[in-house]
Amino acid sequence: MDIQTKKLVDNGLMLPLMEEFYTIQGEGCHTGKAAYFIRIGGCDVGCHWCDVKESWDANLHPPTAIDLIVQNSKKSADTVVITGGEPLIWNMNPLTESLQNEGLKTHIETSGAYQLSGVWDWICLSPKKTKLPVAEIYEHAHELKMIVHNKNDFKFAEEQAAKVSSKCQLFLQPEWSNREKMTSLIVDYVMKNPKWKISLQTHKYLNIP
Repeated sequence: MDIQTKKLVDNGLMLPLMEEFYTIQGEGCHTGKAAYFIRIGGCDVGCHWCDVKESWDANLHPPTAIDLIVQNSKKSADTVVITGGEPLIWNMNPLTESLQNEGLKTHIETSGAYQLSGVWDWICLSPKKTKLPVAEIYEHAHELKMIVHNKNDFKFAEEQAAKVSSKCQLFLQPEWSNREKMTSLIVDYVMKNPKWKISLQTHKYLNIP
């Protein structure tokens, strides 16, 4: 990467774009809604069950001008979901401001492991044990989505839920590769602890991106 490009990336005017696509939101509070997804490369959180490990190395994904990303986003739904990778590695201010200037709603899916940047209509926080969220992000989260891979994850979920605001919506989601075992446990847990809701990766059941 040349010096000028690196400067633009550091300032959030270019971002390592892995992919962008129009689809149906498959998880969490906004399940079933049409949205334009922007997947930004780069992540060091290291979830062993991550289904987009090809996003981890930002160098594999070309720095792309945010003006182009915004123009592409305008062609579809009124909601843009920025995901990764871990998008908060990068400065999200210029991209989100530009999207909102075009009348688009901005959503983010993040582990919260980096300082919050950007202007957001919806923040979905999904903490991971391997790299915990920074303290400041908890109060801003609209949605807490906890991935349940084993029984110990229920305890971790409660620890994280204790840190978000009372208005934050709480979701438990079975990790896909272990869903047959964990879904029934999640159902029982939610029935005993109704502050939680169940999130499923419905896009995988529907076989859509």
